[in-house]
Amino acid sequence: MPPTPDEATADAAPTAAPARRRLGNKPFFFVLGVLAAAVFTVGWGLALLSYSGNGPGQVHYQTVAWKVVSDSEAHISFQVNSKAGALCLITATDAQHVQVGQTEVSVGSGVQDTGTTIDTVRRASAVEVASCREQGLSTDSTE
Repeated sequence: MPPTPDEATADAAPTAAPARRRLGNKPFFFVLGVLAAAVFTVGWGLALLSYSGNGPGQVHYQTVAWKVVSDSEAHISFQVNSKAGALCLITATDAQHVQVGQTEVSVGSGVQDTGTTIDTVRRASAVEVASCREQGLSTDSTE
């Protein structure tokens, strides 16, 4: 006759893991994981918005066209969008990527199409808008 199981072990359930005993059947780790993923996603989105320049007070600029006029000058046309006017830095570089000219251009507020001629020390091979920064309106008065 086969041996019969012990009555004490037949009714006993397997012991639960310590975390399972403490938390019960609650989906704690799932909720914690979803919460961590949501925080990470929001943080990543804010970082991308900040990096792409879509934050408040940002100046957007885009080069429309540029042309090397002669060995000593080049022309660039660009578009700027800013709330309070902007000051843009224009640079020209030669074939070895050495800067051969630089100038600053003041642009009014709103969407502005503008162009400028930049003097160079030798023939340029590229002209670009290096940066634009917003200029606040001065409210100082000398009375």
